[in-house]
Amino acid sequence: MPTIKILPHPEYCPQGATISAPAGTSICEALLDHQIKIEHACDMSCACTTCHVVVREGYASLNEADEQEEDLLDRAWGLEPQSRLSCQAILAQQDVTVEIPKYSINHAKENH
Repeated sequence: MPTIKILPHPEYCPQGATISAPAGTSICEALLDHQIKIEHACDMSCACTTCHVVVREGYASLNEADEQEEDLLDRAWGLEPQSRLSCQAILAQQDVTVEIPKYSINHAKENH
């Protein structure tokens, strides 16, 4: 079972964490299953960017991003070459390290 190392984030995971999840699970599902309450405003339907993460290690082991995800990522705050929507990034057998960006664009949360 692969592990996900989550780098410290002041709101969602202040101390950082290391969790395990079965291959075939999305990073978002794994985080939520372990009480790391990453935003996911569209309920993991690949319709927003609130679950954006940067994969610091293990990026190549994840499934490839499809065109819809890539289009949405263009709107994400803090986009990097190894950015993924955690709801679309599916674990394989390799461990990964992720960083949750400091900000996300969530108009519902921001009362827009």
